[in-house]
Amino acid sequence: MPNREFTTSSGNVFADLNLPHADDLLAKAELAAKIIAEIQRRRLTQSQAAAILGIDQPKISALKQGRLSGFSVERLMRLLLLLGRDIEITGKEKSKSRSTARLRVA
Repeated sequence: MPNREFTTSSGNVFADLNLPHADDLLAKAELAAKIIAEIQRRRLTQSQAAAILGIDQPKISALKQGRLSGFSVERLMRLLLLLGRDIEITGKEKSKSRSTARLRVA
Protein backbone atom coordinates (compact mmCIF):
# COMPACT_ATOMS: atom_id res chain seq x y z
CA MET A 1 0.00 0.00 0.00
CA PRO A 2 1.47 3.40 -0.95
CA ASN A 3 2.44 5.81 1.80
CA ARG A 4 0.15 8.83 1.34
CA GLU A 5 0.71 12.21 2.87
CA PHE A 6 -2.15 13.96 4.53
CA THR A 7 -2.77 17.01 6.62
CA THR A 8 -4.88 16.84 9.74
CA SER A 9 -7.88 19.15 9.56
CA SER A 10 -8.15 22.13 11.86
CA GLY A 11 -11.86 21.37 12.19
CA ASN A 12 -12.71 24.14 9.75
CA VAL A 13 -12.43 23.14 6.10
CA PHE A 14 -12.63 26.79 5.06
CA ALA A 15 -9.61 27.66 7.19
CA ASP A 16 -7.79 24.59 5.85
CA LEU A 17 -8.37 26.01 2.36
CA ASN A 18 -7.07 29.42 3.51
CA LEU A 19 -10.32 31.14 2.61
CA PRO A 20 -10.97 34.61 4.05
CA HIS A 21 -13.52 34.81 6.87
CA ALA A 22 -13.30 31.07 7.42
CA ASP A 23 -15.09 31.18 10.78
CA ASP A 24 -18.03 33.04 9.24
CA LEU A 25 -18.20 30.56 6.37
CA LEU A 26 -18.20 27.62 8.78
CA ALA A 27 -20.89 29.22 10.96
CA LYS A 28 -23.07 29.81 7.91
CA ALA A 29 -22.59 26.21 6.75
CA GLU A 30 -23.45 24.84 10.18
CA LEU A 31 -26.54 27.06 10.51
CA ALA A 32 -27.67 26.06 7.01
CA ALA A 33 -27.24 22.39 7.94
CA LYS A 34 -29.49 22.89 10.97
CA ILE A 35 -32.13 24.62 8.84
CA ILE A 36 -32.03 21.85 6.25
CA ALA A 37 -32.22 19.19 8.96
CA GLU A 38 -35.32 20.84 10.44
CA ILE A 39 -36.97 21.11 7.03
CA GLN A 40 -36.27 17.43 6.44
CA ARG A 41 -37.39 16.45 9.94
CA ARG A 42 -40.74 18.12 9.28
CA ARG A 43 -40.86 16.60 5.77
CA LEU A 44 -41.58 20.00 4.25
CA THR A 45 -41.43 20.63 0.54
CA GLN A 46 -39.28 23.54 -0.59
CA SER A 47 -42.45 25.55 -1.24
CA GLN A 48 -43.83 24.81 2.22
CA ALA A 49 -40.51 25.74 3.84
CA ALA A 50 -40.37 28.95 1.81
CA ALA A 51 -43.85 29.93 2.98
CA ILE A 52 -42.93 29.34 6.63
CA LEU A 53 -39.66 31.26 6.28
CA GLY A 54 -41.07 34.13 4.22
CA ILE A 55 -38.62 33.64 1.36
CA ASP A 56 -39.05 32.31 -2.15
CA GLN A 57 -38.52 28.66 -3.13
CA PRO A 58 -35.31 29.32 -5.10
CA LYS A 59 -33.72 30.60 -1.87
CA ILE A 60 -34.56 27.28 -0.20
CA SER A 61 -33.01 25.50 -3.17
CA ALA A 62 -29.85 27.64 -2.88
CA LEU A 63 -29.69 26.91 0.84
CA LYS A 64 -29.97 23.18 0.25
CA GLN A 65 -27.25 23.33 -2.41
CA GLY A 66 -24.87 25.16 -0.07
CA ARG A 67 -24.94 28.40 -2.03
CA LEU A 68 -24.84 30.66 1.00
CA SER A 69 -23.39 33.90 -0.36
CA GLY A 70 -26.87 35.47 -0.29
CA PHE A 71 -27.31 34.66 3.40
CA SER A 72 -25.76 36.37 6.40
CA VAL A 73 -25.21 34.61 9.70
CA GLU A 74 -27.95 36.82 11.16
CA ARG A 75 -30.41 35.91 8.42
CA LEU A 76 -29.74 32.21 8.88
CA MET A 77 -30.35 32.59 12.62
CA ARG A 78 -33.68 34.32 11.91
CA LEU A 79 -34.66 31.41 9.65
CA LEU A 80 -33.88 28.96 12.45
CA LEU A 81 -36.03 31.01 14.82
CA LEU A 82 -38.89 30.93 12.30
CA LEU A 83 -38.59 27.14 12.32
CA GLY A 84 -39.12 27.21 16.08
CA ARG A 85 -35.51 26.46 17.02
CA ASP A 86 -33.91 28.22 19.98
CA ILE A 87 -30.53 29.85 19.49
CA GLU A 88 -28.10 30.36 22.34
CA ILE A 89 -25.09 32.63 22.00
CA THR A 90 -22.35 32.31 24.60
CA GLY A 91 -19.18 34.33 24.82
CA LYS A 92 -16.26 32.72 26.59
CA GLU A 93 -12.52 33.06 26.91
CA LYS A 94 -10.63 31.62 23.98
CA SER A 95 -8.49 28.55 24.42
CA LYS A 96 -4.89 29.28 25.32
CA SER A 97 -3.82 26.91 22.53
CA ARG A 98 -5.23 29.26 19.85
CA SER A 99 -3.84 32.67 18.94
CA THR A 100 -7.24 34.09 17.94
CA ALA A 101 -10.82 33.70 19.09
CA ARG A 102 -13.29 31.89 16.83
CA LEU A 103 -16.98 31.73 15.98
CA ARG A 104 -18.60 28.28 16.24
CA VAL A 105 -22.12 26.92 15.92
CA ALA A 106 -22.87 23.95 18.17
